[in-house]
Amino acid sequence: MGRKDYSWVEDLLNARVLRSELVQELWSGYGELVRLYFDDDNSLILKDIASPNNVDHPRGWTTNMSDLRKRKSYNVELSWYQGLAKELADQTKIPKLLGVKKGETVAFVLEDLNAIGYDQRFVSLDLDRAKLCLRWLARFHGMYLGVDPKGLWLIGTYWHLDTRPDEYEIMKEGWLKEHARAIDEKLNNARFKTIVHGDAKVANFCFSEKYVAAVDFQYVGGGCGMKDVTYFISSCLTAEEAIQYEAELLDAYFEELAKHVSASEFELLEAEWRELYPFAWADFARFLLGWAPDHYKLNEYSLTQVSKVKDLYLK
Repeated sequence: MGRKDYSWVEDLLNARVLRSELVQELWSGYGELVRLYFDDDNSLILKDIASPNNVDHPRGWTTNMSDLRKRKSYNVELSWYQGLAKELADQTKIPKLLGVKKGETVAFVLEDLNAIGYDQRFVSLDLDRAKLCLRWLARFHGMYLGVDPKGLWLIGTYWHLDTRPDEYEIMKEGWLKEHARAIDEKLNNARFKTIVHGDAKVANFCFSEKYVAAVDFQYVGGGCGMKDVTYFISSCLTAEEAIQYEAELLDAYFEELAKHVSASEFELLEAEWRELYPFAWADFARFLLGWAPDHYKLNEYSLTQVSKVKDLYLK
C-alpha cells in the first residue's frame, strides 16, 4: 500500500516507519488495520478508524442504527484499552495499547501479536485449541466477575436485542420472536455477571505454539459469560462437533473458571450459567433469524438449544 502520513506515530514512538502493509479492511468500510514496520524485527498495529461516505455492509445492513452502533463500538474499544484492559494478567493475553490519536475519528496503536509469537490463525479448531480458547475466556470472565462495565456497553455482544431493532422487526413471526424479550431479560437478570468479550469468534483469537491471545474488543461489556462461550463454539465447530464435544468443552471452561472464583460463589455460578447456556444460544439464534435467516449457524445444534428453552423453560 502507498505511504500515508504516519508522522504522529513516529513522534509518539520516536522511531521512523519504514514500511506498512494492509492487514485488513475494517467491517463495512470503517477503516483499516495496518502493520507498521520500524525495522525488520519491530512492528506494531495501527487501527485507523474512518467515517465512510458509503457504508459497504456485506449483507446490506446500512441503517442509521447500524452506523451509530458501529461508531460507538470504537469508542467503547478505546475506553476498554485505556481502562479495565490494564488489569489483565499475561495469562489472559491481549495486545497492549501504545498510543492514541483523537480527532474527527480515532486511531490507536497496538502491540503486534505476530511479532511476539502469536502468529497463527485458524478458521476452525481441533478440540485442544478450542479448549485453549475457552480457558482464556474463563480467566477473562473470572477476572471481571461482578465488575461494573463503566465506559463499555452496559450489555455486551454485538447482537444484543436493544441494539438490533431492525433485525428484530424483519424476523418472521414465531415463538422465538415472541419470546425474544423474555430470553434477553433472563440473561440480563442473571445473579452472576461479568465483562464479556462480545465478539469472541475464532477469527479474534491469535495462537502461538502453546498459548492464545484475543483481539477486537468493540463489543465488550456486561453480561453472562455463556454469551461468549456460545458464540465462540458457533464460530469454530460444526454442529456435529458441538453435539459430540459439548460436555467436554463446558467442563474445560468451568474447570478453569473455578480457579478464578471463590469456592463459596462458584457452585452457584456454575449452576446458573449452565442453565443459561441454551438461553445464550436462543438469544444468538434470534439475532441470526433477523440478520441472515439462511445462516449456516442456524443448524441442528443451535436449533436444538432453542428447543430446550422452548420445551423446558418458557412453556
